[in-house]
Amino acid sequence: MNFYKELFNNVKLKKGFGVELNIAGVVGVGKSSLSAILEEKGYVIYREPVFDNPLLDKFYFNKERFAFPLQIFFLNKRFQMIKDATKMDKSVLDRSILEDTIFAKMLRDRGEMVPEEYDIYIELFYNMLEHVKSPRLMVYLRVQPEEAIRRINLRGRDYEVENDTSYWHQLNDNYEEYFKHYDWSPLLTIDVDNIDFVNKEEDKEFVLRQIFKKLSVLYPHLYRYNASDNSVFRLDTKFDDNIQKIM
Repeated sequence: MNFYKELFNNVKLKKGFGVELNIAGVVGVGKSSLSAILEEKGYVIYREPVFDNPLLDKFYFNKERFAFPLQIFFLNKRFQMIKDATKMDKSVLDRSILEDTIFAKMLRDRGEMVPEEYDIYIELFYNMLEHVKSPRLMVYLRVQPEEAIRRINLRGRDYEVENDTSYWHQLNDNYEEYFKHYDWSPLLTIDVDNIDFVNKEEDKEFVLRQIFKKLSVLYPHLYRYNASDNSVFRLDTKFDDNIQKIM
C-alpha cells in the first residue's frame, strides 16, 4: 500500500479541533513568512524549532549519524507545541506533526535512517498522535522545486544551500503524494510560484483572503467574510460579544 495512503488510513479523527491553522509546504516555500504575517493579525504562532536546534547543522553534514535524534527532537518539540497551542485561541503551527513523517520516510528510503530507528520513530509518532486533534484548516503552500531552490539559495542558510538539488525534488514529490491522500482536516492549497506575499501587498492580501474566505465557509459561527468590501471578522471565542476585524 502507498505509504501516505496507509498513514491517513491509520490516523484516527477526534472530536473537536486542536490548532486554528497549520501552515504546510516544502523547505523554502514561505511558511515562516506567512506565519509572521498572521502574527500581525493577532494570531499566536508556534514556529518550527530550527534556530535553537542543536542538531540541525550537524545533521546536514552527517545525516546517517544525526537523522534519528533530529527526527525525535522535531517530533518531541512539535508535540509540546501542539499541547500548548490547543490552549490558545487563534493558534498557528508552522508545519504539522504529520508532515514530520515525510522527512522520516525520506531518510529511511535514502538509507540515512536504519529500519530499526525508523520503526522506533513511527511507533512513537503514532503513540503521540493518539493525543493530537486535527487543525481547523491545513494550508498547503505549493511551489515547484525550482522555485523552492531559488528561495533557499536566496536566504542562504549554509546547511540548506549545500544540499544536492535532487533532495529538494524528492521532497517536492513526497509532499505532492502526501497531500494527494490527505484527509486529516479541511485543506486549502495555494500555488505560490508566482506570488511574493512577503514584499507585495496585493499578493499578501490575496493569500490572506484565500485563507479567511475558506475559514468563513467552514466555520461561519467564527468567521464572517463580507464580499462587498472584502472585510473579514472573527468572533473571539472567550467573549461572545467581541468581534474582531482581521482585514
